[in-house]
Amino acid sequence: MENREYSLGQIQAWMQEMLVFSGASSNTKAETPLHVAPSNTLSAEQRLAIYQRGYLARLLQCLEGQYKALCHALGKDLFDDFAREYLLSFPSGSPTLAVLGERFPAYLEETRPDKEQAEKEPWVDFMVDLARFEWNLYLSFDAPGHEGQAYATPDDRDQSLRLQPCFFLSAYRFPVSAYYQGVADGEDPAIPQASAHFVAIARKNYRIGISALTAPQYTFLEAFQKCDNLAQTISQTAQTYERTESAVEDAWANWKKGWIEAGFFISTSPTPPSSAESPPSIAPQKQHN
Repeated sequence: MENREYSLGQIQAWMQEMLVFSGASSNTKAETPLHVAPSNTLSAEQRLAIYQRGYLARLLQCLEGQYKALCHALGKDLFDDFAREYLLSFPSGSPTLAVLGERFPAYLEETRPDKEQAEKEPWVDFMVDLARFEWNLYLSFDAPGHEGQAYATPDDRDQSLRLQPCFFLSAYRFPVSAYYQGVADGEDPAIPQASAHFVAIARKNYRIGISALTAPQYTFLEAFQKCDNLAQTISQTAQTYERTESAVEDAWANWKKGWIEAGFFISTSPTPPSSAESPPSIAPQKQHN
């Protein structure tokens, strides 16, 4: 092989290629003896492999941390198999690993083993939904929120209410939040049967709350999230469920207090800032009826 000088930048780029992409290029692999010295017991390639395995192990550890319940559901070995393939398709491109698993739910959907089958496997749907839920929950820890300012109170006018910044609303095919809570509590829950499941996640004063919703509640909040107009939300919900607006207004009156306590809303009315601040935590799951 040609004997040539390499700059520090070239060596760093080579090392990054070998770690992140495992030396996908044959030319890159061939350069290993030029950059890594052998030892008395290991070749240059064997010494490099130690770093490659360590790098991959760190990424797998990170993904397992971002998807704890999914790892539990699949089992560590199968989870790691999916994760390795994911990392080959979407290697880490950020100085931090905070967003490493961002595309994992979509990847699981796109590469599902029953993709070409007319009838889909329910367990795959569950795993995809669980991954989606866990990523939303993970995002809620660091998403911009309303800490240090006042949240809405029952005394605030309806017209002043807005959904707060750290609010995630999702629909699932399985009761994934209950499964997640079981794993978080140290249980070994069975994979549940398919059932429409609606969830709101909100962080209030650094405390994360998971709220299970009914279908009408989800429809109401989804409409409000899009338009920020209570009258329009009531009208749209009434049309969707073929009810009178008066009936929806009555339902809203029953839902409002619980949602305000859960931190769903802020108010556009001037209010004094909140002084309650504490480290992030997850509140027990709530069911809003």
